Amino acid sequence: MSPVGKKITKLKDLAVRAGRWLGLASTPPEPKATAVVTADRFDGMTWQETLGQATALQDLAEDLNERHDHTEDLLRDVFLAAFKASPHLRERGEMDPSRLVNHQVVTAMAGSPEYEELHRETVGDSYAAAMAVLAQGTALRRLLEETRDAQEESRRARETQDEAADAARAVAAAMEAAAEREGEDGAVPGDAAAAVDEAIAEAEAAEQEAQQAAGAAAQALAAVTPTIRTAVRRAMAQAAEAAREEDGLMRAWGLDAGQLERMPFEERARLAERLRTGRLGEFAGLIGRFRMMAFGERARRVENTPGELVGITLGDDLSRVVPSELANLGIPAMRAVFAAKYADASLMLYDSQGEQAIGQGAIIACVDTSYSMSFPHRADADHITAEAWAKACALALLDQARQSKRDFVGILFSSASEISVHPFPASAQAAIGDVIDFAETFFGGGTDFEAPLSAAVEVLEAEFNDAGRPKGDIVLITDGECEVSEEWAHYWHEVKRQLDFRTFGIAIGNGGSTAPGSVLDALCDNLRSLDDLADPRAVSDLFRLI
Repeated sequence: MSPVGKKITKLKDLAVRAGRWLGLASTPPEPKATAVVTADRFDGMTWQETLGQATALQDLAEDLNERHDHTEDLLRDVFLAAFKASPHLRERGEMDPSRLVNHQVVTAMAGSPEYEELHRETVGDSYAAAMAVLAQGTALRRLLEETRDAQEESRRARETQDEAADAARAVAAAMEAAAEREGEDGAVPGDAAAAVDEAIAEAEAAEQEAQQAAGAAAQALAAVTPTIRTAVRRAMAQAAEAAREEDGLMRAWGLDAGQLERMPFEERARLAERLRTGRLGEFAGLIGRFRMMAFGERARRVENTPGELVGITLGDDLSRVVPSELANLGIPAMRAVFAAKYADASLMLYDSQGEQAIGQGAIIACVDTSYSMSFPHRADADHITAEAWAKACALALLDQARQSKRDFVGILFSSASEISVHPFPASAQAAIGDVIDFAETFFGGGTDFEAPLSAAVEVLEAEFNDAGRPKGDIVLITDGECEVSEEWAHYWHEVKRQLDFRTFGIAIGNGGSTAPGSVLDALCDNLRSLDDLADPRAVSDLFRLI
């Protein structure tokens, strides 16, 4: 019998009081998610591969990690939200408390109108998605600084959760110790029972502290939510604009999505930077307009029909029959009428006149890069230089050659000793690096016609001797005038007769260069003067004739 006044504690009574904590210790909660965007193995590999290739992305991650916690998780989420076709975001309750700021940033991003605009540019393109992350880098730095208090409260919430879990395990440990000392009557010594009671009290306190910390984190996050939304929308708009500009830049230079996707990250980034900062970077829009104009002019051609469509005529050329006549073939009762009109040569046909593309040999663009070509033309309100216009025209001629399966050669010239020849054979794809080298080369000296035109003749002679192809086309683009020797002029006309090539001249700014009897007039079969550099349509007929 126990001493008078001494309380006997049964193990089963301790177990009842400790039951809640024993349950938590035996079945700990599932670990919370640290990533906002759900991802499969392929997504994870794409992120790691992109991060491994992108030095700038690594630098951003390192910079953010020095000041804040869990920032690589944030960058991964921003990347995947941009990359995945239909990103799925976890609910807030699924997230580890330490990632609540990340969750708020990513959900604000995915819920903004600007996100849809950006997502159209980045979906499925790991490079574009990474560049979108980098474009938001400054905003993310500022945002993480402004949410530092909320991050600290979230961190504290995570710590107190861990402490509450440790306290639950301490209750279980105390109960195990008490069970080992249980007597035959189910009683445990007082010190063992006191240890269990103390562990329970500490667990209750830890749980209360965790609840308070979670509430403080929620309040801190709510306080910065408007800031997050505003900053995210601004950053998304800037990233979308940057993505559009780069996409337009690449398209202007003739780069399609397939070429870009096969290009390593750093190489593509260097290419984009080179295109932005090169001599013609600010004139990418002009290059794009030239390409579109040339494409439209090619589309206007009617197969097997020379010239420009100017109306309707009658005849029996089936390649030019208008659609309304062809529709009669689909009506059995009208087929005899169609046959009669065909026999009588009275079918309605598209009419054309005056223009025929007869070139077979190489297309050669001789571009003046003398000093005066580097200045905006005095009549041009868009401040487009003669050099930019000439090279944009030459790049459109390169496209023309590719479409016609003809060789293209770009010849840049200035003074007699300053000449650079850039061949682009039809048998090989034009490497973008070679195209940019052509576009960026500039001499800045005087003007000499003999050297570049002689180089062009050498190309056509070699082509004729090797492949038997005559009828090349030379396009000479210049803003100057110079004399040629009588001996060279005789050579020019003789070799022109032998090789049967055509010479088109474009004089930027009149200045008397296109006057009858001028050197350009004597050298060229087709010469025109150009004053408005903003409108490539001034030479649109060139792309129907060549």
